Amino acid sequence: MKHTLASVVRTWRENSIPLSHPCILECLPSLTLDLLKRNNKSVVHKCVAYKHGPVAEKRICFVLDSTEVTASSRHYVDRLFDLDPQKVLQGVIDMKNAVIGNNKQKANLIVLGAVPRLLYLLQQESSSTELRTECAVVLGSLAMGTENNVKSLLDCHIIPALLQGLLSPDLKFIEACLRCLRTIFISPVTPEDLLYTDSSVISHLMGLLSRSRYTQEYICQIFSHCCKGPDHQTILFNYGAVQNIAHLLVSTSNKVRMQALKCFSVLAFENPQVSMTLVNVSVDGELLPQIFVKMLQRDKPIEMQLTSAKCLTSMCRAGAIRTDDPCIVLKTLPCLVRMCSKDRLLEERVEGAETLAYLIETDVELQRMASITDHLIVMLADYFKYPSSVSAIADIKRLDHDLKHAHELRQAAFKLYASLGANDEDIRKKIIETENMMDRIVNGLSESSIKVRLAAVRCLHSLSRSVQQLRTSFQDHAVWKPLMKVLQNAPNEILVVASSTLCNLLLEFSPSKEPILESGAIELLCSLTQSENLALRVNGIWALMNMAFQAEQKIKSDILRGLSTEQLFQLLSDSDVNVLMKTLGLLRNLLSTRPHIDHIMSTHGKQIMQAVTLILEGEHNIEVKEQTLCILANIADGTTAKELIMTNDDILQKIKYYMSHSNAKLQLAAMFCISNLIWNEEEGSQERQDKLRDMGIVDILHKLSQSSDPNLCDK
Repeated sequence: MKHTLASVVRTWRENSIPLSHPCILECLPSLTLDLLKRNNKSVVHKCVAYKHGPVAEKRICFVLDSTEVTASSRHYVDRLFDLDPQKVLQGVIDMKNAVIGNNKQKANLIVLGAVPRLLYLLQQESSSTELRTECAVVLGSLAMGTENNVKSLLDCHIIPALLQGLLSPDLKFIEACLRCLRTIFISPVTPEDLLYTDSSVISHLMGLLSRSRYTQEYICQIFSHCCKGPDHQTILFNYGAVQNIAHLLVSTSNKVRMQALKCFSVLAFENPQVSMTLVNVSVDGELLPQIFVKMLQRDKPIEMQLTSAKCLTSMCRAGAIRTDDPCIVLKTLPCLVRMCSKDRLLEERVEGAETLAYLIETDVELQRMASITDHLIVMLADYFKYPSSVSAIADIKRLDHDLKHAHELRQAAFKLYASLGANDEDIRKKIIETENMMDRIVNGLSESSIKVRLAAVRCLHSLSRSVQQLRTSFQDHAVWKPLMKVLQNAPNEILVVASSTLCNLLLEFSPSKEPILESGAIELLCSLTQSENLALRVNGIWALMNMAFQAEQKIKSDILRGLSTEQLFQLLSDSDVNVLMKTLGLLRNLLSTRPHIDHIMSTHGKQIMQAVTLILEGEHNIEVKEQTLCILANIADGTTAKELIMTNDDILQKIKYYMSHSNAKLQLAAMFCISNLIWNEEEGSQERQDKLRDMGIVDILHKLSQSSDPNLCDK
């Protein structure tokens, strides 16, 4: 029995037969199934390829689960295949009018296969310029629908077709292609790298900038959305983006000026090469920084003020503009603080706070200035209360949007608080005294948004630099508990900041140190030292170093047991000097107080002496060797441990060598070793003195007593 396509589809849609039923295969021999999930219900798109009349082109028909393809939609597509070019043109124009603002119609036309046909017509040299232009307009309109629409267009390879269209001599057609490309590239589903697959494309786009204000607007918009990271910045910079776009900042078109400004904003971000170039570029006799400052004025659109501030901020952070320059202190910083006001839109407040956080992040004077501008610290507290009431936002759609994005405000506030409190103790105190601040940070550590959690940890890290706050607010709110929870299971970017914060909480004057130890921190930190991530290795060993300072013998033994001798040697041979220095610092803290020194050296002495020898023989900097000699000085202070030095002629010769070294720090550290070995009040001191005298140590000491360096002379 034969089944018609209509009966099969109807039966299947009523869920009466499975997709694998023979009748489906019978009716649809070239069936392509794409299973999607939508609202917890399987949606099956069935594709059937078939030829259409004399044009003999493949078309695709989809049977949708919830959207009936209307007869009128089919009519629009059918007209694209008419043999009369004028009827085809009229069909495209009618299609253009039908899809404006109608996402359902756009989806129907894409499903019915309109895109491949439109692209075919757009690329045919036999098509009139008017037809090709109208096709580009319709494709651009389809791209303005949903993200799925854009995905469908990308699947049909629309970008190469449109880029090819840019080679046309007709300006209107070029503008239509650029407008469509702009719409596609600003979609989050479009990979930016598609713009850079052919280097000639960038060069050609630079050449089209002079054609019209529309080409200027669209190309700048494409560049600003497709410039993601240093590689893209370098490509655009090398193809003359700065020189080609600079003059657009004084265009008579507000849209062109705005898009050019956005281009410079992304080009200069964290890019010293671009920033240093921008600061010396002039347009009509005026330097770019001066033009940016003019765009900061209050009578300019908010978007323009914000973007100009971002440009100046990037140039300042790159060192192209001094932090005490009036354009930063008197213009950029106040503008960004203004953007944090509660009468600004959510997006403006977020961008203003995050840009200000970046501007002041490393400069203490800018931090102090920002903290006293327009009551910024108190103003930021409102970020956690937004929106405060329904009545504050008349537009219901706006309210719904802001409720969904309120977490971005919290993230921005945490970032700015972190920058404000990075250095100044008084600022940290003001931040912590802000209404419910510590509770908000603790809550932020457990938010569902990774970005909010990261920002909250950064804020906590910044505030944890305060000795006073570690002893008071951090203890009152038991901040270590949620922090330890974060460390149990988090992405590396959060782990790095959280472990760095833990380092501060483990300092000897922190009341949190003891409960952190009791919570199993040693095992956690030892595991961090084995991470492939360099920052985590550094923080893990750094925290253990702080933990070992003036610690009980049991804690020190637990650390050594947790690390294992093998891992300790691995850390001492790490290629990164920070890891090596922190590991030496840990050893130095472990080998403090005589009973602890003797106990540790009795169990790990051979391995530690071997490690010390390797470092003193290796190609290491002065600081590393000084720290290693200080470890030897600690060992020499032990009662029984010093014998491990006295019975090791190789080590004694190395100490002798460094006593005569050209660097005073190494000489002094080596002399500490000798001083501890020959101390008169200890048993066996005479024998040790005799041995060292026979080695010529006394002669070296006589020479050092006449040194011009008071430290060496006194010692």
